[in-house]
Amino acid sequence: MLRSLTIRNVVLIAKLDLAFEAGLGVLTGETGSGKSILLDALGLALGARADTDLVSAGAEQGSAIAEFELDGAPAIDQLLADNDLADEGALVLRRSVSAGGRSRAFVNDRPVSATLLRQIGEALVEIHGQLESHGLLDAASHVKYVDAFGGNEKLLQSTVAAYDTWQDADAARLAAEEDMARTRKDEEYLTHASAELAEIDAKPGEEEALARTRGALMHGEQLLAALTAAGADLSAGNTAESALRAALANLRGAEDKADGRFDAATAALERALIELTDAEAEIERASAGMNLDPAAMEQAEERLFALRALARKHNVSVDDLASLRGDMEAKLAQLNDGAEALLRLEKAAGEARAAYITAAAKLTAGRKKAAGAMKTRIEKELPALMLEKTKFQVCFEELDENAWGPNGAERLRFEVQTNPNTAPGPIGRVASGGELARIMLAIKVVLADTGGAATIVFDEVDAGIGGAAAAAVGERLAQLAERFQVLVVTHSPQVAARGTNHWRITKEGGKKTSATQVANLGEDDRIEEIARMLAGAAVTDEARAAATSLIAGEAEAKR
Repeated sequence: MLRSLTIRNVVLIAKLDLAFEAGLGVLTGETGSGKSILLDALGLALGARADTDLVSAGAEQGSAIAEFELDGAPAIDQLLADNDLADEGALVLRRSVSAGGRSRAFVNDRPVSATLLRQIGEALVEIHGQLESHGLLDAASHVKYVDAFGGNEKLLQSTVAAYDTWQDADAARLAAEEDMARTRKDEEYLTHASAELAEIDAKPGEEEALARTRGALMHGEQLLAALTAAGADLSAGNTAESALRAALANLRGAEDKADGRFDAATAALERALIELTDAEAEIERASAGMNLDPAAMEQAEERLFALRALARKHNVSVDDLASLRGDMEAKLAQLNDGAEALLRLEKAAGEARAAYITAAAKLTAGRKKAAGAMKTRIEKELPALMLEKTKFQVCFEELDENAWGPNGAERLRFEVQTNPNTAPGPIGRVASGGELARIMLAIKVVLADTGGAATIVFDEVDAGIGGAAAAAVGERLAQLAERFQVLVVTHSPQVAARGTNHWRITKEGGKKTSATQVANLGEDDRIEEIARMLAGAAVTDEARAAATSLIAGEAEAKR
């Protein structure tokens, strides 16, 4: 609820600090006293258009600060959380506009966009009547009121869940269709490419092995010559072997007298003889394995070059050719069973769509039932407000399938018919001024239990009425104020007498300079103000007595 409003240099208000309480607050004053300035200032703080006309003459800027007490409203909490604005139990909206037209907006002293300020302001306060209106005039909000009035929460939750399931199933179907289409488009290429890969049958590591083989074949004659020469050197005249055997014989001939001192040398000579024999065998084996066949060289080169060319063609490494072949063969295999999988997905999407249609139809039925009850309740309120010819209805517009959503398959809006000779139309188009405000008052009274903004402002809801009709307006405002904080700008003493808080707006000064003043009235001043509203400029004792009786009667009615 609105706790305070601080105004600086807005039109005729140089400085004003107002404190508000719960219940019904009334603002009265003569025409032209500046009541609209208060609402302009409140609108500025709530994010309404910031015109330079709002800045007082001679001032550099005008500003308005509205402080609200938060009571756990989910819509406000979500807005604050989504925009990283701390919930401090109180919410301060501040707006300034310079004489040059620059506007700045703040929430809890943090700069925000004018759009965000307006969104928060609309969630906090509904304004109906002479000013730009929102809340119930926003057709997008009407379905929420109908669902809340009809208790359709579970039906709505089922519809939301069914819609999400349908969208997920349909997305899976579309993805499968697109994948299948791409695969079909590439089928000829995949068939040819996979066959080519299968024919070459590349193996991981084959490129390195072929490269080594090719290198060996390229230098085969040189390698064979080296092996032959090495073998010849070892076997020429058996010089090395003879020398080793002779040395070993000499040591063994004297080892019985050496007392073990020749053992290490003898063992080394024995090992040398063994290694020499092994070396000769390895040279012989390597020589036998040398392949100097030109055909083998050609085959190795052809295979290596073919593998590398195919790898370049597919922009992969030679070692990745085998896995590429596997991927292509898998995609071709998918063509065979993909059609069956797609049929399963199409069936699932169809079943999910049917489930959504069923859930949405139940929600529609619940909404139509609630709309009928709302129409009856609201139209019962209208005659007492001098709107006996006004008819209320909830219009249902069936949506095309591409416009179906989680909130159902129809669009709802409130319409009114103000007299039998006019066609029904949106509330904001067929009614204006106090008539519009009274229609809104009737709707808000009926929908009081469905929630909404915690603060409601009615601007001259009693315009053009008096007597019993004005009393009926006051009664309904007081009834609404039991659930919400209600502020009303009024010229009706019957409405003013219902207020729990009363402010009088006056304009003081001469022709050249004037200023709007606001006074919070005590009991005596309140009687005097209502007496003025009853009698006009000359307040009589009879008017004061009537005012006292009117206030006492309204107080008794409240009890």
